[in-house]
Amino acid sequence: MSNRAEAREILRRIGDQPDDEIDLAEAALALGALELPNADLVPYRAHIRAIVEDLAARVAAQDPADDRLETRIAHLHAVIGGRHGYSGDHDTYDDLQNANLLRVIDRRRGLPVALGILYMHAARSQGWPMVGLNFPGHFLVRIEKDGARAIIDPFNEGQTRSVVDLRDLLKATAGSAAELEPGHYQPVSNRDVLLRLQNNIKLRHLSAHEVPKALEVLEAMRLFAPHEPSLWRETGLLEAHAGNLKDAITALETFMALTGDDHHRHQTASLIQQLKNRLN
Repeated sequence: MSNRAEAREILRRIGDQPDDEIDLAEAALALGALELPNADLVPYRAHIRAIVEDLAARVAAQDPADDRLETRIAHLHAVIGGRHGYSGDHDTYDDLQNANLLRVIDRRRGLPVALGILYMHAARSQGWPMVGLNFPGHFLVRIEKDGARAIIDPFNEGQTRSVVDLRDLLKATAGSAAELEPGHYQPVSNRDVLLRLQNNIKLRHLSAHEVPKALEVLEAMRLFAPHEPSLWRETGLLEAHAGNLKDAITALETFMALTGDDHHRHQTASLIQQLKNRLN
């Protein structure tokens, strides 16, 4: 089986899994392999294991009485940022490599969500609860222990962020009028983390008017999130834009079957009819 075929099969299996069983790191490696089909995943998996083992070694060496939230955060910082040298790519933020976990591992640089996946995988390997947050424009993670919580910024060396920090960060990414809302602290599912990772790539392709490449990214997203209506709707709209009318109709009909939004169903039914008329 080729690397690309293996990656597609991994993502297809993830598409059938309950969300809490998804291995974020393995999924992100498979997504990276679709972009870099000649890459061998074995050394990348070994590197992920090395991060986990280094963290486990630090935990094993500590005084059990010192198992505090702050200690866990310090261990993550020491292993991911210190031992393995990961940090955010501040200089070439929009480089597509920053959203491909294979290249992130190669370069030790990446986007917040790519680095966040490493933090989440490492923390969860120790049984530490960690989730991604629905914070706009800049992915953050939250770790919890015995009711205490801390929000960590993977892009900035795993720093713990205060409410003041978050407010400043939000205004920097969403505009000076933006204010913190309860929804910004809501946890997101594992699939949503992966969708956010791929959205970075898709949006950059669309900004460059590279519709075929954006459609390839959407195809990969549908493998691991086959029941997400918005992916089928966007696929249908882009296929129609590219003149692929039959593919557009198929995607939009799938959206119709999945969505519960009556307004969108009505709009989409009208669009499907227009596309069928153009085929005749």
